[in-house]
Amino acid sequence: MLIADYSFGEALGTVLAVFIFVAWIMVLFTILSDLFRDHEMSGWGKAIWVVFLIFIPFLTALIYLIARGGGMRERALKEQSEQKKHFDQYIRDTAGTSKVDELANLAELHDKGKINDAEYEQLKAKLLA
Repeated sequence: MLIADYSFGEALGTVLAVFIFVAWIMVLFTILSDLFRDHEMSGWGKAIWVVFLIFIPFLTALIYLIARGGGMRERALKEQSEQKKHFDQYIRDTAGTSKVDELANLAELHDKGKINDAEYEQLKAKLLA
């Protein structure tokens, strides 16, 4: 086929076909990621959904979205909150504490009477040195 024989309408049709194909792939990946994110479903249930997604893809995807679509959001939000919690913990572990935090903790110990004035001044001088 020569480029001169390729009309504008055919080009728009090709763009539409590519768009629909990419959207379909995104739907499949979303369904598969939701399937494997769900820890309440058994392995057999997941396998059955995957087999049906392979052999009857459009009907299975529609049934999945209708039957389990409500829980997809909750599972995604739960996964995001767990990832954020782990990331925040990693940041806290990696960053450690600053001198300001240590001084605040030292002042709190002093105010509670856990350390006396001499110990407080000694630890503060050591921290600021």
